[in-house]
Amino acid sequence: MPDAHPDVHAERTPDKPAYVMAGSGAVVTYRELTDASRRIAGLLRDRGIRHGDAVAILMENHPRFLQVAWAAQRSGLRYVAISSRLLADEVAYILRDSGARALFTTAALVDVARGALADAPDVQWRFGADGAVDEFEDLGAASAAFPPKPHPDDAEGVDLLYSSGTTGRPKGVVVELPLTPLGTPPAVAALLQGRWDFGPDTVYLSPAPLYHAAPLRFTMTVHRFGGTCVVMERFDPLRALELIERHRVTHVQMVPTMFIRLLKLPEEDRKRFDTSSLEAVIHAAAPCPPPVKRQMIEWLGPVIHEYYSSTEGNLFTVITSEEALERPGSVGRSILGVPHIVDEDGHEVETGEVGTIWAEAGLDFEYHNDPEKTAAARDERGWTTVGDIGYLDEDGYLYLTDRKADTIISAGVNVYPLEAENVLVTHPEVGDVAVFGVPDEDLGERVHAVVQPASMDAAGPELADELRRFCREHLADYKCPRTIDFRPELPRHPTGKLYKRLLRDEYAGRAGRPA
Repeated sequence: MPDAHPDVHAERTPDKPAYVMAGSGAVVTYRELTDASRRIAGLLRDRGIRHGDAVAILMENHPRFLQVAWAAQRSGLRYVAISSRLLADEVAYILRDSGARALFTTAALVDVARGALADAPDVQWRFGADGAVDEFEDLGAASAAFPPKPHPDDAEGVDLLYSSGTTGRPKGVVVELPLTPLGTPPAVAALLQGRWDFGPDTVYLSPAPLYHAAPLRFTMTVHRFGGTCVVMERFDPLRALELIERHRVTHVQMVPTMFIRLLKLPEEDRKRFDTSSLEAVIHAAAPCPPPVKRQMIEWLGPVIHEYYSSTEGNLFTVITSEEALERPGSVGRSILGVPHIVDEDGHEVETGEVGTIWAEAGLDFEYHNDPEKTAAARDERGWTTVGDIGYLDEDGYLYLTDRKADTIISAGVNVYPLEAENVLVTHPEVGDVAVFGVPDEDLGERVHAVVQPASMDAAGPELADELRRFCREHLADYKCPRTIDFRPELPRHPTGKLYKRLLRDEYAGRAGRPA
């Protein structure tokens, strides 16, 4: 068996912590992780779930999360990690779209899960990580009946994570199901090992929700190498520094909002913790303001690394601290896929000109149940795009000027404004609406709406409050506008196209930032 799997470390170093839950201090060893994943895999196999089937995980950062993920990974399944911040109807859509046959949830999310399952009746098996509740079986008791042994059907599975969709609904990003022998490492393993020296001595701090692509994939890759993960239930800047010192953390992956909150701590707090163990502080998910990156480098040293990619994985760029100081705002040069900047007619533009970012020879992907979106992400040359906008300099360094055009990146989380627009426009007092991101010092971008009311006589704080309440009844809070303005008419073309860019430019100008 190849070495890149927790099973190997369960044999060699059974009592070594695979992960530590930061809040409770609960430690799960490699033996415990492997035994639990084997038992859960046996349970799924007993219920008739087979290679290529999908199972869903609706959990906060919980001690059982990684056990379930590894059970699916070792069983040749597709596992869908669902945001714990979604509402029941949003979860139901993902359950239906993915075809999930089983759902794992926790006591904290059981009400959301129950509501989702009412609209997703094809999910056959429901398990509670904290015990039996109503239709949810006790995961521990149900899996205890199965021996913690390898099985002849063991094979590598893959995550099925959801990205944006043309209708405003998220779409599952489908990559090839490996079904290779256990221990066959995914591409990300070679990247983390070769680029940032992940290995058996790695102590990785995971401060973000595990349902996101990078935290999930980074954490599971650390387990392939036999390192230890410290999983924060939620991010707190002071607590993160305490954990870095206590556990002698070597690697961490953050988003720029976390950098900003760390930098806003009093200087005496930042200086009183020993961060000398850090070898790589990796950030992504949203553009990092150059002054923030510079301050982080000045504080922690040249251990700050950035990458740019997407759930689709068609392009992957990296940049070091030294390069970032020389080229502020760049996300680096590509190590996977060849970037091309293309205009609206499909022609490559000159160096320094802005256009849509396309990738040649990157990872292949498709959007689950959306052949039109899949086709739109490809051209006749075989290049692919996720719709991001940017430019290349003369040395091949990539710069982003937008993310998927309309996508809002708030606190490192993608928010797709069409979802909120589709809700708000159904309110009787709304004639038209545009939702977009406006600059925010803490969040990076704040979700904002400009509403054309049915009557300007109704415009004002009371209607704004009513619209925010209305949106939150239908969508997760983070998808809804924090602020709302009113105007008599929105900038639409006679064909109906909304010139949202004009609104974004206007608000960016008010904030004194380039659009």
